[in-house]
Amino acid sequence: MTLDAPREKILQELQVVRFFDAPAELERRVAFLARYLGASGRGSYVLGISGGVDSLVAGALAQRAVSRLRAEGRPACFIAVRLPYGAQRDEAEAARCIDFIAPDEVKTVNIRSAVDALHAQLQDAGVDLGDAGSADFHVGNIKARLRMVAQYAIAGAAQGLVIGTDHAAEALMGFFTKHGDGAADILPLAGLSKRRVRALGLEMGAPGDLVMKTPTADLESLSPLKPDEAAFGVSYEVIDDFLEGLPVDAAAERILLDTYARTAHKRSPAVTPA
Repeated sequence: MTLDAPREKILQELQVVRFFDAPAELERRVAFLARYLGASGRGSYVLGISGGVDSLVAGALAQRAVSRLRAEGRPACFIAVRLPYGAQRDEAEAARCIDFIAPDEVKTVNIRSAVDALHAQLQDAGVDLGDAGSADFHVGNIKARLRMVAQYAIAGAAQGLVIGTDHAAEALMGFFTKHGDGAADILPLAGLSKRRVRALGLEMGAPGDLVMKTPTADLESLSPLKPDEAAFGVSYEVIDDFLEGLPVDAAAERILLDTYARTAHKRSPAVTPA
């Protein structure tokens, strides 16, 4: 199938490869993580584990990478971080992800008091976050950013690097919080469709129900565990077909192209004067 120029350009920008072999890709990404950490002069990777497939797969890749470095006699560790806002509804699934990854260390930092305190300070300052739904959305972004603040604090103390879970499907849709989950030192899932992220999870032997769990950012308190697809207007299946060069109907492709253009600022570094 010959792709149109706008689509081909997006796939190149997002580093999506046409052909995918799960075992080979698994090895390539573990080796990448091991090589980068070994060359960085740092001693650990840090990643927040949410209970979703993206952090499950990224965490498992990281644990394999640091185990490989230790087998070569080089000190390295993986620190998994739980970052709930109060009580997480899918805490049991997050715990199962931790069990599968078997990280070297686990830290739990409950962000609720910090988020609520900042929200209160914004209100005291007269900042209008809009109606209840709008305010809930903005506070959701505060949650994402404070989670990254905590991960960088832990990484700083542990001479570590922070792993991000962004992949091509989320990048295409701009579905991440700028300077929140979109901030990281290294992105081991870059260039992968959601379908391919899941394929890596299954290749590593992760529990099938965790791999196929409905994706949710779970940032909005008024809509807990809201599926990602509810915000997209298209399904991950369609997004993945677009990324993998498969046929997509014209209406869906227009949504994807428009969304990619509208969210360009989220994928770009800060602009500077020409």
